[in-house]
Amino acid sequence: MLTEALKLSEGDLRRILGAASPDAALLYLYIKCGNSPENAETDLKLSPSRVSCAGATLRQLGLIAQERPGAIAPGERPAYTEKDVTSAMEGDQSFRSLYGEVQRLLGRTLNTEELKILLGFRRYLGLPAEVISVLICYCRDRARQRGNLRSPSLRTIEKEAYAWAEQGIDTLEEAAAYIQTQNVRASRLEKLKQLLQIRGRNLTAAEERYAEGWLEQGFGEELISMAYERTCLNTGGLNWAYMNKILQSWQKQGLRTAAEVRSGDRKKEVIRGASGELGQAELDAIAKMLREG
Repeated sequence: MLTEALKLSEGDLRRILGAASPDAALLYLYIKCGNSPENAETDLKLSPSRVSCAGATLRQLGLIAQERPGAIAPGERPAYTEKDVTSAMEGDQSFRSLYGEVQRLLGRTLNTEELKILLGFRRYLGLPAEVISVLICYCRDRARQRGNLRSPSLRTIEKEAYAWAEQGIDTLEEAAAYIQTQNVRASRLEKLKQLLQIRGRNLTAAEERYAEGWLEQGFGEELISMAYERTCLNTGGLNWAYMNKILQSWQKQGLRTAAEVRSGDRKKEVIRGASGELGQAELDAIAKMLREG
């Protein structure tokens, strides 16, 4: 086994730690040391399924190259007819079984248009039946987490199916890795919502972009909480753009923790005090008094 010196970028390190997958982290370090993934099972003493799931997680994170192209064939999307559906139901046992499983998962009968969409999952996107079942469960559970008690339509699920096919998610291992990555992402966003005291609603698309950007840049909870407090103090509430400027300013100054920010504030206080200028604490206090009349 090769054990070359490791050189990890800060971004890669954040992604692998954020994935919360010990097997993926182990495989990543193994590959980064110059070892061949084909020998991972023997050298790392992991089962084939664990190595496969770990590799899928690394592909989802963009830490290793995607080995397979997307499953969507080039050309115009086919338009399936009722005759196509009838033929599949009569002559394709696996499709008939999938039809029954999807109805069970969604708790309702599929209409003809939905059967056409389901047929597209199999024939056009090339997704295996077991992967489609996982896809249906994922979309159903995600809808419930967002407060929608009704099962999503096949038209809604179709958007996610195309996204999976484009990313080459066509095995159970790839699907499991993707769902794990999305669950970790959702958990981190939920924690951030709590820090920002957002309750009873989902983040908007613009808010989610800000939040994901902060998490990807590695800002910790304490630092985000500090930026939020200063934003509320200076603007009277949560202002995403203002808070983003605070965090980006700290990043440019190389301040990565709350302790480093407080240390930097103290240095500025000393400099401003020596020059007779008001410090940040005084300015913050004045702003608060003006707001309170």
